[in-house]
Amino acid sequence: MKASTDFITEIKGYKLWLRREDQFGEGITGNKYRKLKYNILQLKKNNNLTGLITFGGAFSNHLYATALAGKIHGIKTFGIVRGEEWRSKITDNPTLTNCLDYGMKLLFVSRNIYKQKHTSAFWDLINFSPKNLYIIPEGGTNDLAIKGTSEMLQEEDCKYESLCCPVGTGGTIAGILKNFNPKQKVIGFSSLNHQGLKKDVNKLIYPVQWELINDYTFGGYAKTKPELISFINNFKKKYSIQLDPIYTGKMLFGIFDKIKKGKWVWGKNILIFHTGGLQSIEGFNQRQYQKGLKCTLI
Repeated sequence: MKASTDFITEIKGYKLWLRREDQFGEGITGNKYRKLKYNILQLKKNNNLTGLITFGGAFSNHLYATALAGKIHGIKTFGIVRGEEWRSKITDNPTLTNCLDYGMKLLFVSRNIYKQKHTSAFWDLINFSPKNLYIIPEGGTNDLAIKGTSEMLQEEDCKYESLCCPVGTGGTIAGILKNFNPKQKVIGFSSLNHQGLKKDVNKLIYPVQWELINDYTFGGYAKTKPELISFINNFKKKYSIQLDPIYTGKMLFGIFDKIKKGKWVWGKNILIFHTGGLQSIEGFNQRQYQKGLKCTLI
C-alpha cells in the first residue's frame, strides 16, 4: 500500500503534486505513523519493556499520535508535557484530552525543567524513573523514525525535479534525504525559528546537498498570521484539501509565494509532502477564540 499523490495545479509552468501522507497510515496518519512504525516494532521485540515514554508541548501532534499508538497496540504510554500550568487545564485542550482518553499518563513539568530533558539529572528532578520504558525523543525523531520516513519516497518519484517537506525536528526530511535521487533538489520549509536547524538535520544522516527555507515561519513554531490562515482556508475551498497551520500550511504558502514572485529555482515538477498534523486544528481554533481572534480555520 502506498500513499496517493494528487495533482494540485500548474502555476506559471510549474506543476505541483501533493503526496497525501495525511491519509496514509493505520489509525495514526502522516509522518507520525512513519516515525512510530519501527519504534513500536522494536519495543514489542523486547519483553523487558513495559511501555514507552515521550515528550512534547501541550498541543503536540507527536504526543497525540503516541497515545493513539499505545491504544491501538495495547502499550502503556507516558507523556511528559512542557508547562506545568496545563495540569489544571486539560479539559481546555483537545490534544491532552485525547491523550488521556487513549490511556496516556501525563506528567507536567515546568519549562525550565523540561529544557533539561536530555540530561541524566532530569529524571531525578521530576521524581520519575524510566526504567523498563522505551524512550522516544520529542517529535519522535531517532534512527528508527528516519527509517520509517525514508519509506515516504516511491520508485516513481524520480520523475520529480524537486521534493518539498516541512521541517520541525528534522526526522521527516532526514528520511527523504536518505533515499532521494541525487539529481533531485530537496527543499525543506522550517516551521520554527531555529538557526541551527539545518546542522541538526545533517547530524541525523550522511550530509548531502539540500535547501532549508526560513522565510515562512510566521514568527516561530505554532505561530501564524492572518494571511496564512486565509491561504489555508482558500486552499481548502479550491482543492478540497485541509492543511494544518503548523507545518504543511506554511510550506504550501511558501511554495506558492516563491513561484508567484518568480523566486522558485528548483525545477518545474514539484512533489510536496503533506505530513498530516490535522488533529491540531481544533486546538488551534480554540486558542484563536480565547485570544478574541476571529481568524480561524474552516
